[in-house]
Amino acid sequence: MADAGAKPRDVYLFSTCLLDMFMPEAGLDAITLLEREGLRVHYPQGQSCCGQPAYTSGLPDEARVVARQQLGLFDQPWPIVVPSGSCGGMMKHHWPTLFEGTPDEARAKQVAARVVELTDFLRNVLKVQWQDQGGPVKVAVHTSCSARREMNVHINGWALVDGLTNVRRVVHDHESECCGFGGTFSIKHPDISGAMVADKSAALAGTGADEFITADGGCLLNINGKLAKDGLRFKGRHIASFLLERTGGKK
Repeated sequence: MADAGAKPRDVYLFSTCLLDMFMPEAGLDAITLLEREGLRVHYPQGQSCCGQPAYTSGLPDEARVVARQQLGLFDQPWPIVVPSGSCGGMMKHHWPTLFEGTPDEARAKQVAARVVELTDFLRNVLKVQWQDQGGPVKVAVHTSCSARREMNVHINGWALVDGLTNVRRVVHDHESECCGFGGTFSIKHPDISGAMVADKSAALAGTGADEFITADGGCLLNINGKLAKDGLRFKGRHIASFLLERTGGKK
C-alpha cells in the first residue's frame, strides 16, 4: 500500500509495454486522471518493458538488460505511477533482487521504493472523491494475481468502483483466481492457460454485468481475447478508462 503523505506536484507514469502497444488509450486515460487532480505527469519517452517476461521465464540476465534501460529514466524523486499490478510488482519487489550485487543495486532500490500502482495512488495518496456522472450500470472487477498477492492493492479498485453511486459491483465466483496470462506462461503452457482463462471469462460473463474492468493490461488482453473467440459481446476495459468516463472525462 502507498504511504499517504503530502500530495506530490509531479509524478512519472510508467505505462507498461502492453498498454503502450495494445491499448494506449488506457495509458492516456491514466494520465488524464492524474492531471485532473492537478499533477504534472512526466512520461519518459525511452521507457519500454519492465523485464518481467524474461524474469519469470528464468532469464535474469536478459531481464536485467531490459530493466537497466528503465532505471535511468526516473532521476527525479517523484512517485512512479504504474497502471498495472503486474509490472508494478516486478519493479517494486523484484528489481532490487535482480540488481543485487551489481553497480545498479542502490539505484534499483531507490527507484523501486517510489513505485506505486495506479489505483493505490488514486485512493491512498490523492484520496480522490469523485461524483459519478454516469447512468446505472453493473460491473464485474477482475483483480490480477500480482495486484492481489504481490502488491496487495486489489481492494483499491473495488473501493474506487464502490464509491460511484450509480455503479453496482457484482461479485463472481472466481474472484481470487488467475486469468491464465502470466506473461510467457500462456505461451509455454497453452492448455493450462486456456483452461484458466475459460473459467475466468465464464465467471465474469455469468455475473450478468454490463462489462468487466481490470487494472492489468495482460489480463484484459487475455480475457477479452477468450470472450471474442467464444463469440460473446461481453467485454472489459482498463479501470483507468472506466473511472475517467464515469467521473466526467477531461476537465
